[in-house]
Amino acid sequence: MSGHSKWNNIKRKKEKTDGARAKIFTKLGREMAVAIKEGGPDPNSNGKLREIIAKAKANNVPNDNIDRAIKKAMADSDKSDFYSITYEGYGLGGIAVMVEALTDNRNRTAADVRHYFDKYGSGLGQTGCVSYLFEQKGVLVIEDEDLTEDKLMDDCLEAGAEDFTFEDGTAEITTSPADFDAVRDALMAKGYQFVSADLAYVPSTYVQLTDEDSIVKMNKLLELLDDNDDVQNVWHNWDIPEEE
Repeated sequence: MSGHSKWNNIKRKKEKTDGARAKIFTKLGREMAVAIKEGGPDPNSNGKLREIIAKAKANNVPNDNIDRAIKKAMADSDKSDFYSITYEGYGLGGIAVMVEALTDNRNRTAADVRHYFDKYGSGLGQTGCVSYLFEQKGVLVIEDEDLTEDKLMDDCLEAGAEDFTFEDGTAEITTSPADFDAVRDALMAKGYQFVSADLAYVPSTYVQLTDEDSIVKMNKLLELLDDNDDVQNVWHNWDIPEEE
């Protein structure tokens, strides 16, 4: 198992911030509200809710927080309808950007996302304009200075992972979308904890920016998207330079 994912370097940096952690809670709360409205509050009979709870645990959300999120989601599920929408657009320099949103107001979210792209990018595009540059994968990231590469690789292979990379105490495990839940659960059962664990759109090619003004604007675009409560995930193929 080999290879290197620039996508993971970008994602891992974001996941370490307090704001990104808070975003996880907001995201999971909305997903829970949708799942509960569709299938009820009992994870034993609601497979989708059971998956979201497993995702929360994989992202190190404490059990008390999960319980509170479920109670809030039960209340929210009766108040509004959430709609899943994916936007595709271009950042500066032809960078491909995919935005996954879960919103109770399509017009508000569309207007916000369009405004961000118009101000700091090259604009939104039609459905399919950039999605062909990405492939959906299950991606799990483990950070632990005590990790043993050989043992972890054996455990990943046994769990059914598709690929595995290891560098400086950090491991990235990739799976097919269909195998993601099984691999995540198998590794959690072995005691592994994740920095992040989710389905992701991994780019097949990357774009670099060299102009400082474009770099500033691209960062601003991503910050605005990440800060929007309606936005669940942002995927892009910007090859962000490593920090010195």
